[in-house]
Amino acid sequence: MVSGSGICTRRVVVDARHHMLGRLASILAKELLNGVRVVVTRCEEICLSGGLVRQKMKYHRFLRKRMNTKPSHGPIHHRAPSKILWRTIRGMIPHKTKRGAASLGRLKVFEGVPPPYDKMKRMVIPDALKVLRLQPGHKYCLLGKLSSEVGWSHYDTIKALENKRKERAQASYERKKQLIKLRLKAEKAAEEKLGSQLEILSAVKY
Repeated sequence: MVSGSGICTRRVVVDARHHMLGRLASILAKELLNGVRVVVTRCEEICLSGGLVRQKMKYHRFLRKRMNTKPSHGPIHHRAPSKILWRTIRGMIPHKTKRGAASLGRLKVFEGVPPPYDKMKRMVIPDALKVLRLQPGHKYCLLGKLSSEVGWSHYDTIKALENKRKERAQASYERKKQLIKLRLKAEKAAEEKLGSQLEILSAVKY
């Protein structure tokens, strides 16, 4: 199954950094309805068009919307970036039907990149990237920053954990580079040692 967004597998891990919220949500909603399992990481790095002040005012208007008789019935005002993305996607899915509920059950959303997804290959969706979708010079803000302004208290913790993860990933990458270098050196040394015998071996090796 290949769709317009380029997703062609039954399960994907998406790195949401610098994707536009609405574009990302609409593409993922379609994929979820098609039966793809979707994991979204780094939700705090998602972009919204419009400056932080404008988005904050919009969110405060949303916070004023409530049910008079029983506010616990809704609307529920999520503050965490992952839950804001989840709610945006839910609005694009017929979530009260069996098919919609099953689609929403295939979605996982996270701030940062928790294990085991830090060891997996993560993809981007070009159709939703800020650099391709937002006009140059237009204002934008990060979802994590907006969330921290409206009551989400884990922004600094996630940033600290992400810095630690990046340091570990960098160390792992350097180690991998060193091993590749040593392997190439060993192969070269073996070739020099074998010399004329390489021609005989080349006929039988795969």
